[in-house]
Amino acid sequence: SLTLRFPSCFSVLAATCLLASSGKSLFLCFSFNSMNTSSDDGHIIAVHWANYGRRDTTTCSYQRPECEIQNARCINPTSKVADSCNGKRSCIIEASNSVFGDPCPGTYKYLEVAYDCPFHSITCEHSYANLHCDEGHVIVVLSAEYGRDDSTTCSYKRPPAQLSNTQCSIPTSKVAESCNGRNSCSIKVRNSMFGDPCPGTYKYLEVVYTCESKCLKDPLNDS
Repeated sequence: SLTLRFPSCFSVLAATCLLASSGKSLFLCFSFNSMNTSSDDGHIIAVHWANYGRRDTTTCSYQRPECEIQNARCINPTSKVADSCNGKRSCIIEASNSVFGDPCPGTYKYLEVAYDCPFHSITCEHSYANLHCDEGHVIVVLSAEYGRDDSTTCSYKRPPAQLSNTQCSIPTSKVAESCNGRNSCSIKVRNSMFGDPCPGTYKYLEVVYTCESKCLKDPLNDS
């Protein structure tokens, strides 16, 4: 997965999904710089972990005095990046003490983020949802909902009465239970599988999932 590193004060993380299933790693140091990636592929951000502090003496060290970079054990996991960015195609975050607090005063810090751009799958009712990953990777379902939350998705040749209820989407754990940990997975999208949250409405299954290496580790929790 991609790792991003951004220093303290006013550095900005600007991340946009670039490739469908590739992980990303970005590093940004204090100097009012920003890191930008761009894409129109429709994939969305899923943050694996984030740390604001310092885990080594080399990252973001250019022209910094030794006293500001010698503390390499400033481990400060944060959920703020995930809270702000998950599910979005693009995201901007300021790497500053005002956003993340100051875990190690006097140390020149950076924001380090590991994220992926997972697949976003929509399958119409009575069809098969096919999830798959490259060899050596397994499916991890981030979210799944069955129902309808707009009037345009899966609307081809459907009467208006079957599309008018756009507030009937419900979360389901069935996809994760069937697909997590597998290289590929096929599920028939039907009421008998997911229940019927809105009778008379033509529904669809919306799944967000990522493909993770079987040996992916979180360095913040790596013993």
